[in-house]
Amino acid sequence: MGFGKQMPKALVLLSGGLDSLLATKIILDQKVDVEAVHFVTPFYRCDCGSVSRFSREFGVKVHSIFLGQDFLNIVANPRFGYGSQMNPCLDCRILMFRRAKELADKIGADFLVTGEVLDERPFSQRLKAMQLIEREARLEGKILRPLSAKLLPPTEAERMGWVDRERLFAIRGRRRTPQIELAAKLGIKNYPNPSGGCLLTDPAFARRVRDHLKHEGKLSMDDALLLMIGRHFRIDGAKIVVGRNKDENDRLMELAERRKALYLMVKDYKGPITLITGKEDSAIIEKAAAITARYSDAPKNIPVSVICKLADKESEITVTAMSDEQIERLRI
Repeated sequence: MGFGKQMPKALVLLSGGLDSLLATKIILDQKVDVEAVHFVTPFYRCDCGSVSRFSREFGVKVHSIFLGQDFLNIVANPRFGYGSQMNPCLDCRILMFRRAKELADKIGADFLVTGEVLDERPFSQRLKAMQLIEREARLEGKILRPLSAKLLPPTEAERMGWVDRERLFAIRGRRRTPQIELAAKLGIKNYPNPSGGCLLTDPAFARRVRDHLKHEGKLSMDDALLLMIGRHFRIDGAKIVVGRNKDENDRLMELAERRKALYLMVKDYKGPITLITGKEDSAIIEKAAAITARYSDAPKNIPVSVICKLADKESEITVTAMSDEQIERLRI
């Protein structure tokens, strides 16, 4: 990181949420040169529009970094374990800070800034967790958290006089009222609600990831894409994914063709594309076809034809729609 400049420079980790927007504005108001980095992962739901709006409004250059396979490897095998579901928050933060440090060195930033609030998140924003993350990322004393700084040991930025500690804050815990009040004072409007975030904290999605890793043991970008779409079922070890709309159908067909995997569709009726991965024996195909028929517009109480396609080969199978009770037993 660069030193000796007339104006200190900070690199802010900007998620687009209110906390990181506040942290950025607080540092801008201290006459610090600010750039930001926005990390994107396969499972992160972000209002990226808020990042763009903030960048334009406050004149902050934002670097975007996609954490792909490195992040997925962490999800599959986190060194520091999972949070409440399948969220490897500590390992994820370490990865982000390591990448942020590389960027800070490149652009000559003196210190890093985040919108973290002490004890807001029980797994990754406890004091011991923050200190662990800093050690692992080799950034001890170089991460300023303006919203909670007065509750934390002084950082290098404060000791060096790059920022005034007295103009920082002592916010703690999960209540959002202090941040909302501060946003009004600082003139920050149109910020996103604290919904969304990491899909890995969602119990239903985490169940899909847990099931996938149990059977596959690893996670690729294609796997990540598949986990985020469709209805998921497990039949004798095989994964069955059923599209819910045209967009998902198109994506499932594209995945099937790229993977050279078997997919199904009901003949003569509108309905889903169903992708089968893993074993493809006749019993599995028949059950998958019955599920496909259930989610199609075909009559549910008479036999219908289901087309089975694999590369340039095509066949048909006749089935009756599976009952909802049977389906629920197979749902992941």
